Amino acid sequence: MGVPVPAEACIITASLYCLKTHHLAIEGVALAAVAGAIIGDNFGYMIGRRVGLPLLRKYGPKIGLSSDRLILGQYLFHHHGSAIVFCGRFVSVVRVFVAVLAGACQMHWPRFMLFNALGGTCWAGGYAIGTYLLGRKISQVSGPTGIAMGVLAVVGVLACGAFLKKNEQKLTALALQEAKQEQQETT
Repeated sequence: MGVPVPAEACIITASLYCLKTHHLAIEGVALAAVAGAIIGDNFGYMIGRRVGLPLLRKYGPKIGLSSDRLILGQYLFHHHGSAIVFCGRFVSVVRVFVAVLAGACQMHWPRFMLFNALGGTCWAGGYAIGTYLLGRKISQVSGPTGIAMGVLAVVGVLACGAFLKKNEQKLTALALQEAKQEQQETT
């Protein structure tokens, strides 16, 4: 529901509990995690759709969300909303805000629901089943392979951040141009 709760920790803990005790079925844990992810983000979407945009306009500048960045966000959701909803699920901090932003940016609900369901299934189901399957091989993954995976993840996050920083002005200019064109067409 947009609240930053360590969901990965809950899913991983429950999956390892299934592996070690066999008191829970991994299928049930995965299903509960997927359902919670999808339902929670739908509540976040509804909140964003109802009150998100006015709140972002009023309080956004206090957290670095200028009106230009808000237009950029709307532009990105208009053109790449499906990918943002799906991929945003896999980035911890982003996951908290994607559903609210999708609602605030007026992303169509059926499209949001489809990519939210796909992302939630892959993310929550992947964590649950992946943890369960890899739990038996934890010693093999924790050595050099684990370190290499961590380094690759950090490099990927830094590369994405650098790309966004480098292209923010260009994307903002495109978003402002499109917003002006849409405004001219409606008047």
